[in-house]
Formats: sequence, structure tokens, C-alpha cells
Amino acid sequence: MASCLLSLVFLLAISANGSFAFNLDSTKLGMATWSDARAVMEYQEFLASGKSEIEKRKDGPCAIVTTEEGETESEMAKAIFDMGMGDDIILISGQEAPPGLGNQAEYPIYITLPPTKLRDFLNDLPSSFKDRRDDFVFISGGLKYGNIEKVLKDTGYCRDAMTQFLATGFKTKPIIQDISTTLGSAENGEEKFAGECAACGKWAGAIEARLERNAIRCKAVFYREWRRMMWERNAYDAVFNLVGAVRVEPTTLLDVALYYDKEVSDMVWGISTELRGRKAITLTYGFEERMFAIGETTGSDKPCKLDDEMFPFMYEEFLGVPVINEYLSYSQDERWLLPNTTFLRQSGGGKPILIQGNLRADGAI
Repeated sequence: MASCLLSLVFLLAISANGSFAFNLDSTKLGMATWSDARAVMEYQEFLASGKSEIEKRKDGPCAIVTTEEGETESEMAKAIFDMGMGDDIILISGQEAPPGLGNQAEYPIYITLPPTKLRDFLNDLPSSFKDRRDDFVFISGGLKYGNIEKVLKDTGYCRDAMTQFLATGFKTKPIIQDISTTLGSAENGEEKFAGECAACGKWAGAIEARLERNAIRCKAVFYREWRRMMWERNAYDAVFNLVGAVRVEPTTLLDVALYYDKEVSDMVWGISTELRGRKAITLTYGFEERMFAIGETTGSDKPCKLDDEMFPFMYEEFLGVPVINEYLSYSQDERWLLPNTTFLRQSGGGKPILIQGNLRADGAI
């Protein structure tokens, strides 16, 4: 018994300095790979904090930063405003923030700028924003916001306490409506969902309250869980759109879910391996089921597309997955997509073999 205890202490001691991780269950806080020094530090800080519950702030008036360059970019800003209680303000990028809203000195500041403009905004903040950095709410997910983790890391905003909002669980037109889907009950009796919104950080509780008041499912979680959900959504957006976009005929996300499951599985498992090795992230059990459920329930009216401007926020972190690299190369060489994008191609990959004998190949299911 004593030797077993000594062995356990030894393993925990090794794990503490980041050189080895003892993982009993990859769906919990442990991780199978510790190749990311920052992930090791974040995990140790989380354990040291002793926190077991989210500190939830109430929803109240907020500021919403947007651009003035068209309806598409202000769509999220309008949705956040419409879900509020009429006391929010909308700021055009560059305008100063007020010293308070209502009777509150602190208030969330939703940054709804597209990722292509986020870095410039953060590097040249209006003076009134500089003391309010902890109140920023950053938005991720989908084809419009993608994965902004690298931008936040490069500018010093990727911290546990920073509020981040995965805003993919609702649509804004023709009305604001929840689009998450249920997967039945788990073994413990709790209902399982796919595609719901999630928030972490200082204002996570306020986001959760605002969305749930509008009948939109949202989870307020710790940063580590939110990060897994964000990367899983990034994988879905990247893979399903890539698999469908290289087809000759127009293809929707629903088509991909129904007819191209083999290609999707190859890619998402490649991403899973890549994330474990490079980012110390383990996608939780059932990620394939959740991805296909999202495609099947929300993808009928969404054509697959590749966007030059969003490439860095959608595919840059997945270029090390051979099959994804091959398909991206094929999309340029054979389908003439992404004409303004340059990326490092893997040598010797060859032309991918697209799955044939389905709806898109011969017109028959």
C-alpha cells in the first residue's frame, strides 16, 4: 500500500512541472499531452484557485462595439442589443466608452468586430477603453468569427478571466432563435446537447442570462472547458465547409453530414490528434456525434464555402493535418478556390481521392 502511495506521489510531482501528465479520463480536467507550456501553467493555476463554481454576474446594460461598414458586420451587434433590455449602447469602432452605464461603473463591452479588424482595434484602443480591458467580451465561432485565439494571444488578451463568447447556438434572421439540438440523455440521465452557445470569464453569467432570457441555450463554463468547445466548433466549421466546397455541384452542410461522413471523420480525427499534440487539448467524448448532429439539424440552408479573408481564423492551425492540407491544395489547384491565399503545402501529399458514388457524384442517393 505504501509503495502505491509513493508511486502516486511521484507521478503527481512529475506532472506538476509539466514534463509528464497522468491522465485517467481525457474528458475531465486531465490531458493526455503536455506539449503546450502555457496549458500546463493554466491548469496549475486552475487547481491552485480551488474554484468549483462559476462566479455569475447579472445581466445589465452593456456597450457593443461594431463597425459602420454594412449590415453583415453589425448583425451580431444588433442581435446582442435586441436581446437586451433597452439600456445598451452601440459604439462605432473608435468612439470612446462612457464612464458608466445606468448606475454601474463596470459593464461588459461586446467587441463584435470581424476577426480581420480585431488586431488593429486592440493595438490602437481609444483611451477610455484601456482601463476597461477586463470588461471586453470577445466573440468566436462560425464563418464570421472563426477562431481568434492567436490574435488574443499575440495581443495579450488570452487569459482565464477574459470573457469569451462562443456565439454559434442561435440565428439572427428572420428572428433571433435557438438552433442547438438535443442528443437524448446521457448515462447519468442529463440531457445532451450539441451546438449550444457557451461563455467563460468575468461576464459569462451575464451572457448566459441574456441568452436564456431569450430562450437561447448557453453554458457558463470555466475557460478550459470553453476552449475545448471553441476548438471543436472550429473543427466543425473548417471540415464541413472544406469537404463540401471542393464538390463540383453546390453542396450544403446537410449534404456533407449525410453523404460524406468518411471524409469528415478522417479530418476531424486528424484534428483531434493535432490538438492533443500541439495545443494540449483533448476533444471530449462524442465530438463526432455532436458535429454530425449540428450539420443534420442546421445545415440544410447553408452552402459550403471557403473564404480568403477568414482562412487564417479557420484553417491556419489545421495545416499540419495531412488530409486537410491535401484538400486545401486541391481546392486551389482543381476548383480555383482561395485565389488570394498562400499557405505552406505538405510535400508528397498528392491529389486527394474524393469519395464517389453518392448524391453529388452521380445524382443518385
